[in-house]
Amino acid sequence: MAEKYKYYHYNPSKAAAVIFTVLFLLTSLFHLVQTIRQRTWYFLAIVVGGFMEAVGYAARIKSSLETPNWKLGPYIMQALLILVAPALVAATIYMILGRIILVSGGEQYSLIKKKWLTKIFVAGDVLSFLVLAGGSSLLTSKDPTKIKNGERIILIGLFIQIVFFGLFALVALIWHKRMRSNSANLPLPAHLPWPKHMYVLYLTIVLIMVRSIIRVIEYIQGSDGYILTHEVFLYIFDGALMFLAVAIFNVIHPRALIEAGKGTPISSSVEMGLR
Repeated sequence: MAEKYKYYHYNPSKAAAVIFTVLFLLTSLFHLVQTIRQRTWYFLAIVVGGFMEAVGYAARIKSSLETPNWKLGPYIMQALLILVAPALVAATIYMILGRIILVSGGEQYSLIKKKWLTKIFVAGDVLSFLVLAGGSSLLTSKDPTKIKNGERIILIGLFIQIVFFGLFALVALIWHKRMRSNSANLPLPAHLPWPKHMYVLYLTIVLIMVRSIIRVIEYIQGSDGYILTHEVFLYIFDGALMFLAVAIFNVIHPRALIEAGKGTPISSSVEMGLR
């Protein structure tokens, strides 16, 4: 029975794995430097998530060198790390919204107070992370029943992620709408670029949401489904989307908000909160 289970339904591409290992390594190192220099410690989650992605794709390099006699270690490492790393990226996005709300002085327009906003969504993210990790651990079994149960648990974890992410997007949209309607009542400098950072946030939400939906379809189809048996889907709808979600913050970093707002009544009270 164990011999019938195939780790891969294709020969893993070494070239693609190398490219994405390098991409995630570069963006993660850049984030690490930015985090240390700017003391934006809440970005450590995205740093760790990026490095997890890099290690995951590095494990796929190892698998590509083992074709067709793949070993369990590299297989489970790439499956686990690539699957759960987006949860850490999502955690950073939750914290970014809280800081945008702080620096703009518009907490009264949020459905959830800032001190609870991050806690609630990060808690959901941690729950999703643990469920996904637990489900992934069952994929190491040689028992087909345990493997199938692992896939079901992973589906639950992905659904938890989508639900919390969807609620987060709703909270962000409502706050943004209220802010646009009431910004004239706030002591905001004209050059404070909070709307630009909100649009970046929306882009990353879409990227991660699309990735999670494709993953759900993948696990609904099962181990012999079309998505899981074609490697291109992993790189287009997971690797590429997550790289963009991580790398965009190298270019448009939330720290620019506090820099733009220096000297205003708002900035002096929230500068420490942005770190």
